[in-house]
Formats: sequence, C-alpha cells, structure tokens
Amino acid sequence: MLQDKLLVIKCRCGSKDAMCRIYGKYKDFLLTLAKSLVGQQETAEDIVHDVFVNFARSIEKFRLTGSLKGYLATCVSNLARDRIRSRTRQAAIVESMSANDCGSENPGQSLIEAEEILRLRKALEQIPYEQREVILLHIQGGLKFREIADSQRQPLGTIHGRYRYGIDKLRSLLNSDPLHRLASGNAGAGVEK
Repeated sequence: MLQDKLLVIKCRCGSKDAMCRIYGKYKDFLLTLAKSLVGQQETAEDIVHDVFVNFARSIEKFRLTGSLKGYLATCVSNLARDRIRSRTRQAAIVESMSANDCGSENPGQSLIEAEEILRLRKALEQIPYEQREVILLHIQGGLKFREIADSQRQPLGTIHGRYRYGIDKLRSLLNSDPLHRLASGNAGAGVEK
C-alpha cells in the first residue's frame, strides 16, 4: 500500500514510469475481473483501458485513502455495470423498434417476425466476433468489404473469408434450429396420420 501511495505521488508529479508500473501491476487482475463481469474479452479490455485513461486524467485530484487495487477494481466494476445496463437498454430499444417496425395490422405476422429477429440475434451471438463484426458492418452498416478491410487494417481476402464463414455458420445455425424445422414442415415428416 505504501508503494502504491508513492507511485500515485510520482504520477501526480508527471512520472510516466510510475503510471506504467501501476498499469503493469494491476492490469491482469483488472482484466480478469472485467471479463468475469461482462463475459466478453474485447469489452473487458475496453473497460480496463477506460479505467486507466480516466485514472490518468484525474491523477492530480486523486487522493488514495485505501487500497489502490480496491479503488481500481471498484472503477472496473462500476464501468462494467454501466456497460451491461447500456447493452440491456440498447437491446430493449432494438426489440421495441423491431416490434414497431413489424406493424400492428397483422399481430400474428408481427409475432413471427419478432421471433425470427430473436432467432437471428441468438445465432449471431454464437458465431466468432470477427465474423459477426464483418457481417454486421457489411449488411447493417452498408460498408463495402474494402472499407471494412481498410478500417480494420486487414487484407481484403481475410474480410471476405470472415464474411463467408460467418454467413455459412449462421445458415447452419438457423437451419438446425428446431423452430425452423417446425415452421418449414420438416419436423412432421414421416409421421402417419
């Protein structure tokens, strides 16, 4: 704890080395904590990054009254909670918009469309992030493959491959879904009447 107080004082005096030492000392612990809270590596990395950026920006006003590890862990926990809330709100908004877009002229059709959107969303969650990202950027974002490749600094062939493999995986997941087989009439094949 004394070492942490000394590092904080050095940071306040402008020592970049002290900030790097704090980061090196706690980043793995904080990353593990964040990942266990949000369940996604990329989001966990973003949270830890944001916590350290905010910590560095506010170091002049910061006063260490307890454990630095505990303080940083609390920051990670609070930011993770905010991200989860935000994600939940966004999902609710998307579901609300999807339900409204379906129209209320035919409630049965609206229900079917809402179920299809939910199936697609669940299937998207099951494919690797890199593939999901390319699919969503291309289809939902309207970006061309070249634009995606440039923005991600990846070869165009890699982007094409991620898209193709992602679409194949989605197709496989959606076709293997029992609801899909039921809707298409395959579930009752071979049953005598």
